[in-house]
Amino acid sequence: MEEESVLVEGSSFMDPFKGLLLTYFMPESCYDEFFLDFNFLDVPCLKIILSKGLGIGIILGSVMVKLPQIFKLMGAKSAEGLSFHTVLLELLAITGTMAYSIANKFPFSAWGEALFLMLQTVAIGFLIQHYGGRTSRGLLFLVVYFGLLVLVLSPVTPMSVVTFLQASNMPAIIVGRLIQAASNFRNGHTGQLSAISVFLLFAGSLARIFTSLQETGDSLMALTYVISSACNGVIALQVLYYWNSSPERKKKRE
Repeated sequence: MEEESVLVEGSSFMDPFKGLLLTYFMPESCYDEFFLDFNFLDVPCLKIILSKGLGIGIILGSVMVKLPQIFKLMGAKSAEGLSFHTVLLELLAITGTMAYSIANKFPFSAWGEALFLMLQTVAIGFLIQHYGGRTSRGLLFLVVYFGLLVLVLSPVTPMSVVTFLQASNMPAIIVGRLIQAASNFRNGHTGQLSAISVFLLFAGSLARIFTSLQETGDSLMALTYVISSACNGVIALQVLYYWNSSPERKKKRE
């Protein structure tokens, strides 16, 4: 009877969830450390779990991070204050990260948000053209972008080109955010820019600095997120600075 009440050696009360934990949160060595040896203060394993958890949280958040922006554009039926050139440069950066991560077989938790950000950014790009009275140009933009995306993700594209795309992220992010920042400054407001989306992007890029170092060890990816965080921070500060400004209020003052 006493033997039956004792767990079989090498088993754990968490065994029913082992498959899920090993797939998404930790390697088997950390599972053994936590649930067989009950060492919950193992620093390397805690870093792995934190990184995996942040990565999954970022991916889940990315599913809706730009939806407030999309809904704001559709509600106002205007894209005033948003730069199409910024969208193009942002797409270049997102596509580069996605292609580089897939080519290097990085875990999905290290880059998955790029997929959802790409889809939402493409939608914003189309809406900017549509509400600017250039719907046909917006449709052409969709066809050309997805055609190029298929080409970049195909085996035909050399690894050197994919690496170049990732390296070009930094100047693309900097120039894109500077264009948006300059547009905000020139207009004296942030127009239809969504504060929720801006702050979520800023928080996500900050968290990605840690997860990219922890999960990929790739300094190029980590540096990209450092630059992205700094640039997103500038836009976030502008949102706060122009919080009480709007196109309508500016017109009234004029």
